[in-house]
Amino acid sequence: MAAEAPGTLPVQLVEQPRLQKLKEMFISKFGSAPKFYVRAPGRVNLIGEHIDYCGYAVLPMAIEQDILIAVEPVKTQVVHLANTNSLYLDFSTSVNNIQINKTKPQWHNYFLCGLKGIQEHFGLNNPTGMNCLLDGTIPPSSGLSSSSALVCCAGLVTLTANGKTLSKVELAEICTKSERYIGTEGGGMDQSISFLAEEGTAKLIKFNPLRATDVRLPSGAAFVIANSCVEMNKAATSHYNIRVMECRLATKLLSKSKGLDWEKMLRLHDVQTKLGVSLEEMLTIVEEVLHPEPYSAEEICKCLGISLEELRSQILSQNTQDVSTFKLYQRAKHVYSEAARVLEFKKICSEAPANALQLLGELMNQSYISCREMYECSCPELDRLVDICLQFGAIGSRLTGAGWGGCTVSMVPTDKLNAFLKDVKKAYYQSDVQRLALEKNSLFATKPGRGALVFVEA
Repeated sequence: MAAEAPGTLPVQLVEQPRLQKLKEMFISKFGSAPKFYVRAPGRVNLIGEHIDYCGYAVLPMAIEQDILIAVEPVKTQVVHLANTNSLYLDFSTSVNNIQINKTKPQWHNYFLCGLKGIQEHFGLNNPTGMNCLLDGTIPPSSGLSSSSALVCCAGLVTLTANGKTLSKVELAEICTKSERYIGTEGGGMDQSISFLAEEGTAKLIKFNPLRATDVRLPSGAAFVIANSCVEMNKAATSHYNIRVMECRLATKLLSKSKGLDWEKMLRLHDVQTKLGVSLEEMLTIVEEVLHPEPYSAEEICKCLGISLEELRSQILSQNTQDVSTFKLYQRAKHVYSEAARVLEFKKICSEAPANALQLLGELMNQSYISCREMYECSCPELDRLVDICLQFGAIGSRLTGAGWGGCTVSMVPTDKLNAFLKDVKKAYYQSDVQRLALEKNSLFATKPGRGALVFVEA
């Protein structure tokens, strides 16, 4: 499955009102018709937060909300980008001179990441120009991967326009690397599920090498997404990249204390692999080696026997140079315990015991507490929303995506779903004028959707 290229689907536009409307808007914008359409879905991560960039498996599913782009390859070497949402301004650039501005994560820069990734992979000297009109239904900065879906969509658009082919896994790996052009040190979950998703199943996604296994979710429960309406942009804020660095520093200190070649070790997963121990044993090692008090940059240098200059130039990323304290114990504790919860979640789904829903709900709740207490990636609104969801019948509820805003995902018994939606709407959205305005797209039950596709008119 993963070795396949993304599918190309012939469609009758009359049966696809959204595509039909996009085509009409494209013609009125560019004066000609699109040749093909590409969609890439957003995702919800059911469990496994902030561990993909540490090398550990995660458990997401694709959602129905997506990025859809209508495309016409053109003879000039210019890319014209337009958006159906007038808040996002048009943008044009030469395909031979892609400049990605890290200081302002504007929408077109995510498209350019995907474009540049494909160009560089194939060493395209003469890439084709394109007219593109984008329509997105994923709420932005909501933790449902609107930015990665856009990078993936742009990668598949560029691939198709230039007549090239790649497998889904290769596309996911290229798009993961190319999103770093905008300064997000992500781990690959979002791009992988966007390409590898299949309808009706969540996926356990493992890294190095990238592979995906089906996870059949239990019947009798629905997964409900609720947006806190607090926006969080990973590329615009430093929280996310600081966490990536804290995990990297914890990796170095744990490795050094165990006599490993710490300079080569980058991810917490590497330490476990090299030591050949279980996740439970790693948690014991964290207790022995790291202290709960924050580490100063000076103390880290002393532990590693390096200068402050070496720490900054060899270990810290560009956007974390000025951070003065790091919480290593808490971050490592979260990662190793969360990695174990993911495997347990998958095991319960496979074995389907009678109390599966109860057990899965408990894992989601433990994950949330760890995100809030140990990883400190929640916020007051998310805390309130999780409380409300649990109060009105969710068996498990947690933040999903990077956190600091964005969405919660809750597991709700199917027979309680309608009452749950009504109660949460009243308690969280109708009590606040701003949230009420956003409520229509902020609270919905979701099923596992399919991955990225190319559409052509039949």
